Amino acid sequence: MDSITHIALGACMGEAFAGKTLGKKAMLWGALAQSIPDIDFIASFWMDTSSNLLAHRGFTHSFLFCLIITPLFALVAEYWHRPHNISLKHWMLFFGAVIFGHIFLDAFNNYGVGWLEPFSHKRFSFNMIYVADPLFSIWSGLACLAFIYFRKNTIYRKKIWRLGLGFTTIYLMICIAIKIKIDADVKQSLQEQNINYTQYFTTPAPFQNSLWYVVAGNKEGFYVGYKSVFDTKKTVDFTYFTRNNDLLETIENKENLYKLKRFSQNFYTIEKWNDTLVFNDLRFGQMKGWENPKGKFVFHYFLQEPYDNTLVVQRGRFVGWNKKTFESLFERMKGN
Repeated sequence: MDSITHIALGACMGEAFAGKTLGKKAMLWGALAQSIPDIDFIASFWMDTSSNLLAHRGFTHSFLFCLIITPLFALVAEYWHRPHNISLKHWMLFFGAVIFGHIFLDAFNNYGVGWLEPFSHKRFSFNMIYVADPLFSIWSGLACLAFIYFRKNTIYRKKIWRLGLGFTTIYLMICIAIKIKIDADVKQSLQEQNINYTQYFTTPAPFQNSLWYVVAGNKEGFYVGYKSVFDTKKTVDFTYFTRNNDLLETIENKENLYKLKRFSQNFYTIEKWNDTLVFNDLRFGQMKGWENPKGKFVFHYFLQEPYDNTLVVQRGRFVGWNKKTFESLFERMKGN
């Protein structure tokens, strides 16, 4: 999830754990612990883009990292707040739950998380929540604002963290249910259209959870479309994109290409923009694809100009967005 959501969730968990004992300091510990896996951002200062893509949400989002960092946090907090009535065991359980919560939630969007690093490079992604979903984040955010207003030990603080974490959990369950329905409907549509595929995923379009982006295909190419949970039309309209692997024969930097393929989990196509070869990672969607089925893909990496790929994940995400874009997104969310 986005950093603000992690901070808010961590603060709620900190308040639940030791708000009565530590006051607002408990919120700070929770926010810090929820944020620590994202320390991998410092790798971007010395790594090239393709290496950094794999480093992000890699080892610092693994179970091993969680096991290493949890006792360190617990020991520091236990010493820092002496004298207190919180056992080292409870500190361990708290920090373990908060840090694990971060790496678990990050697996719910489409970037992928290296839970098994460094023993396996397999990435886990459930593709159930967009990386920045206001309806997921708002509950813990409102709870944090309320914590700032209400004093320590007030009777309302317990109700607030329960509501903040409770509504967040309920929304997560709703997202899972929608995912199950969308997958069932899409797979039925693929079968009815006689589309054979060996690779497949669905993931929410930006900022919401009712309109979903769909990709299905094989080594030759991919069918891309959109499906709303409110669609009355059962058939999904797909647009086909050829993979174009043959264009890669002229690429000299094979190691760089290998990293990109690994990062994309083989959901990629190759295009030629004028004289430049472009690597598209399909998992991050299209630029306003619900408006333009042939729209360019958000993640595009210039294979022959690696120096121009600093913001490769983000640079195409909101290209051309304006008021009409949000209106068209809302209209498509309502179904057709």
